[in-house]
Amino acid sequence: MKMIMLTVLSALLLSMPAAGEKVICRIETAAGDMLIEVYPEKAPLSTANFLRYVDSGLYNGSTFFRVLTADIQPDSEFKIEVIQGGDLAEEKCFPPIAHETTKMTGLRHLDGVVSMARAAPGTASCSFFICVGVQPELDHGGRRNPDGQGFAAFGRVTAGMDTVKQIQAMEQEKQYLKKPLLIISIRRLGPKD
Repeated sequence: MKMIMLTVLSALLLSMPAAGEKVICRIETAAGDMLIEVYPEKAPLSTANFLRYVDSGLYNGSTFFRVLTADIQPDSEFKIEVIQGGDLAEEKCFPPIAHETTKMTGLRHLDGVVSMARAAPGTASCSFFICVGVQPELDHGGRRNPDGQGFAAFGRVTAGMDTVKQIQAMEQEKQYLKKPLLIISIRRLGPKD
């Protein structure tokens, strides 16, 4: 077990940029593009995990598949607004990562913040979501999950929130898009992009 954890940690560290390096990724979708900046110094585990999927090309051809708006959560006391993507077949997913709470990172679920989806703490792997509006119930101490641990924020949309809102407005049924939206690619942008 220790050997597996060391292998996972080594792989995550290889995805990490140099200290102070700004990391921007382009999410190209069938509905338009988004640029996101990720924060390796604030949320190193979640950022490295996301970049590992990006660098492996595993998000290419996946989809945005779930949307949440306040009016489609009648049974939820604590409503949130997000779009969720990065659905991969289980055999393509890397092992789950430890949970980085917003209390640990100092990040908050503000408009455009990108965060790892999860069930219980320590189960986040490939799926991520983007906040539409401020979502404090997703922060540490928030009440969206009974465990109160919130979700692991690690980046923010810097361009393309119009595309995020367009995706959120697509036809859905029980919070899932009737036609999941293709993620053509997610890639890091270099200094010349």
